[in-house]
Amino acid sequence: MRVAIIGGSGKMGRWFARLLLKEGKEVVITGRNEGKLLEARRELGVETATNVDAVKRADVVVISVPIESVEPVIEQVSPYVRSEQVVIDITSVKVLPVEAMHRHIKTGITLGVHPMFGPGAKGLAGQNFALTPTSDEERALARKVREYLEARGGRVVEMTPQEHDEMMTIVLGLSHFIALVSADTLLSVDRQGLMRAVGGTTYRLLLTLVESVVSEDAELYASLQVNLPGVADVEELFRKGAESWLALVRSKDRQEFVKKMRAMRGKFEEANPDFGKAYEMMYQIVDGS
Repeated sequence: MRVAIIGGSGKMGRWFARLLLKEGKEVVITGRNEGKLLEARRELGVETATNVDAVKRADVVVISVPIESVEPVIEQVSPYVRSEQVVIDITSVKVLPVEAMHRHIKTGITLGVHPMFGPGAKGLAGQNFALTPTSDEERALARKVREYLEARGGRVVEMTPQEHDEMMTIVLGLSHFIALVSADTLLSVDRQGLMRAVGGTTYRLLLTLVESVVSEDAELYASLQVNLPGVADVEELFRKGAESWLALVRSKDRQEFVKKMRAMRGKFEEANPDFGKAYEMMYQIVDGS
């Protein structure tokens, strides 16, 4: 089987290229930046091609490009997709690419897939994947993809593209936003060395989140913030929540603070049977165990 990875010179594209090569697949990659493409070819030992040539020669096409490039790339290669080909998009939003594939690709089978991890992952085992089939044909393909991933230890959930993007507004959008605001706050205090030296487990966990987000691709994180539906509304809820807690701190309303925190604990305990293990898990994350 020959797999074409459109955008294979990027971090996630290279990650999937390495995975497929280990499994004995033929891989051809493409990329916009000639220097990065040559670097990826040397690193991976794979063929490189233009987007169109790669699609012409592939059995499976994986689209791994920035969100803003998804539709132009799909439109560019769509005339060359054959009826027996599979086209999979692995970008971090799903409504936009799935609609673009349906709009432009008239033959072949398409599927929206979101690997819920970054290029630092060791392998498929323990990693979450979202599949977003929208027709019987796509659901049949999704079953095959699920079997492939689960056989290698992956965890798979199926949902509509709309459900996916709504979830990502929280899972990615809000998480990243909290990390970035926290980063701004820590830098404003400007005592990084001393805070790191005296920081306890909770602070170390916060710092791990902050540094992991800030160290990533700013272009990708900006794309998520401007493309996830309703993310500004969720972040406005966060802002209002922060103001509410700040009011309790400023007024030194200890009783209301305790009442509110205990009420939240009760709600989390109802939603998560393993809630009580969170403190232990925090130490495991920070200690790397």
